[in-house]
Amino acid sequence: MQRNTVQRQAIRDAFTSTGRPLTPQEVHELAQESQPSIGMATVYRTLKALVEEKWLIVLEVPGEPPRYERAGLDHHHHFSCRKCGKMYDFHGCPTGIANLVPEGFKLEDHELFLYGTCPDCAA
Repeated sequence: MQRNTVQRQAIRDAFTSTGRPLTPQEVHELAQESQPSIGMATVYRTLKALVEEKWLIVLEVPGEPPRYERAGLDHHHHFSCRKCGKMYDFHGCPTGIANLVPEGFKLEDHELFLYGTCPDCAA
C-alpha cells in the first residue's frame, strides 16, 4: 500500500465527490481543483495503484476509453450522456432480463448501458 499523498487524496476525492464513473481526464480536471500542479502521469499512476489496491475498478465501456469507479458498490448499471460524455450510475434492473437468454444458456451476470441526454445537457 502506498502512502496517502495530497495528490492521491485529491484523486480519491474526485470519485467520492462525484459518485460516478470517471475518465482519467475527468479525474485530472477534478483533482486540479485542489491540486493545480497535478499531472496526467500522476493521475494514471495513481489510478493504476488504486485498482491494484481494489479501491477502484476499471469499467470497460464498449467503443469508449475505460473509466474508473469505486469498488464494492451495490449492483448497478450505467447511463451515458451522448452530449457531454459523462457517465452516471443507476440502480435497478429491468424485469424479465433472464427471459432474454437463449434457450440452453445460463445467465451468470449482466451489464446494462443506457445512452441519452443528462439533465444538464437537456436544459
